[in-house]
Amino acid sequence: MKIYLGSDHAGFDLRGKLVQHLAGRPDVEVDDRGPATLDPNDDYPEEAAKVARLVRDDPGSRGIIVCGSGVGVCIAANKIQGIRAANVVDVDSARVSRSHNDANVLCIGERTTPERDALALVDAWLTTAFEGGRHARRVAQIAAIDDQEHRAAEPPVVTPPRRT
Repeated sequence: MKIYLGSDHAGFDLRGKLVQHLAGRPDVEVDDRGPATLDPNDDYPEEAAKVARLVRDDPGSRGIIVCGSGVGVCIAANKIQGIRAANVVDVDSARVSRSHNDANVLCIGERTTPERDALALVDAWLTTAFEGGRHARRVAQIAAIDDQEHRAAEPPVVTPPRRT
């Protein structure tokens, strides 16, 4: 499975540790989208949207995004149609985000999650399958809301008047 990773400046260090951790897994292809250097001007909305768009455009892939709290990147990632990003702080939430919500993006806070816990969250998230069943109906409802909201945001098509 392909995993896209990204962070802002506040998640830079933890993202690097997650990349190293995942690199040792034979079942994962790591695609680290940076940033390559620590820059306080790396803003979380841009970094989150970059990873979320990659996940949206690569079916079957997943993303992991790190910022200070995990909240900002989660909000930004969820603005991308088709993304179900979850900000998790414990292993149970990581598992449920996959088994019930089929989350395709995991958001973690470097300032709020110790490294050991972050590694455990990622491992639980990657190894938990979506259960389907009643949860598939609910994920489909989320997708329908997503589609409806994106259609509503599109400008109306204006047909020029016919000349007679």
